[in-house]
Amino acid sequence: MSIKFGTDGWRAVISDEFTFENVRKVAQAIADLVIAKSGSPQPTMVVGFDTRFLSDRYAREVAKVLAGNGIRVYLSKGDVPTPMLSYAVVHMHADGGVMITASHNPPRYNGIKLKAAYGGSASPEDSEKVVGYLHANERAGREPAMVSFGEGEESGLIVRFDPYPPYREHISSLIDFDRLAGRRMRVLIDPMYGAGRGYLKRLLREAGMEADEIHGGLNPGFGGLHPEPIARYLGELIDAVPSGGWDLGLANDGDADRIGAVSESGRFVDPHRIMSLALRYLVEERGKKGAVVKTISTTQALNVMAGKYGIPIYETPVGFNYIADYMINDDVLIGGEESGGISIEGHIPEGDGILMGLLIAEIMAYHGVGLDELLASLAEEFGEFHYGRNDLRVPPFSKKELVETLVSEAPGKLAGVPVREINSMDGVKYILDDDSWLLIRPSGTEPVLRIYAEARTPDRVPVLLREGAKLAHVED
Repeated sequence: MSIKFGTDGWRAVISDEFTFENVRKVAQAIADLVIAKSGSPQPTMVVGFDTRFLSDRYAREVAKVLAGNGIRVYLSKGDVPTPMLSYAVVHMHADGGVMITASHNPPRYNGIKLKAAYGGSASPEDSEKVVGYLHANERAGREPAMVSFGEGEESGLIVRFDPYPPYREHISSLIDFDRLAGRRMRVLIDPMYGAGRGYLKRLLREAGMEADEIHGGLNPGFGGLHPEPIARYLGELIDAVPSGGWDLGLANDGDADRIGAVSESGRFVDPHRIMSLALRYLVEERGKKGAVVKTISTTQALNVMAGKYGIPIYETPVGFNYIADYMINDDVLIGGEESGGISIEGHIPEGDGILMGLLIAEIMAYHGVGLDELLASLAEEFGEFHYGRNDLRVPPFSKKELVETLVSEAPGKLAGVPVREINSMDGVKYILDDDSWLLIRPSGTEPVLRIYAEARTPDRVPVLLREGAKLAHVED
């Protein structure tokens, strides 16, 4: 069986590998893990689903298999953001959770995210155990244990529930809704037809703001959109915010664990700047302290800021599960990654696009100015940082050999600036004297080379990206 779990579960093409039969087999392997780990005579799991094609039906199959193994299942009544489902795991003291979603992947994909009792992604060790149970069951010819959905409900093993009320109460401890209510901003939201639809709008309206959505209907094919909140896919929001006189645009990916924003002038605000704005606000205005945790591909501005504030900063390989490890074990103020998954102190160790959208609105409400002015003041205080990334398809290659070559043949300068430091934690990252950097990182799942760069001026970003392609001996 070719089913493989990555850093955040299993994803595959619908009706190709992602079939009802395979979903049931994976659910049985998850049940085996839960029963083996749980100290409870009746383990509990929380199950949710996004808006993708058949996600609700796949979730019912998972619930039927878990219940067939004697596990009590709380199944969301409707589509739900991943972070809301994950918080329900913590709130209900469940053994874990299953979220049917392929997150930001194209519409033809679906997937399963496995959540641990702490509300974050299951550990790599537990994911490996699920695959082990999967293979063992297949070798033994063991079919998944199941009950009918009606039997599960009648016996109390399957319970439908609404995860919003406890999430709303929890979020109110992290976001100052009174501050939001004090400034009546106009916010336009693009949930990209994903599971975040309705939630940010509802929360902002409850705070007294004018909020509306585009792409907020139920559309399992995402209306032809790629549900990833980056500038390339947010053209309609970028045009609509300034033309409609909106103060702020917010966007989430397919399961709302990522965030993107648009300023009043129509400028796309990427996760690097969102995280930087959030860190400054949490430290300077809320008076918070704690560590900053970021992935290796996330802005160096955070290092500069942490140095000024006298707080520790930790860098991890790409993947929020690495950030979660710090959030579980250390005093972390904010953790996030270049792709838009960001979380803060007091929340679950998982990216949350709903929470971060509300925090952006709170920052604007506190200062009484727009994102454009906030970004200008940020640059004035900490300097300019500009970012770019190229994903290059390449023939199959040895990742180990490439990394070794990039380290051993490291240049003394890049774009005319001396190389200060080399980091080979995840690919090879060259950090320059002016805090610019170049990262060459092989994909862990496909023959793709990802080249990232950040520089102090926008014109130097493409120069660094080209030099990265040359160093890796590929065409950009």
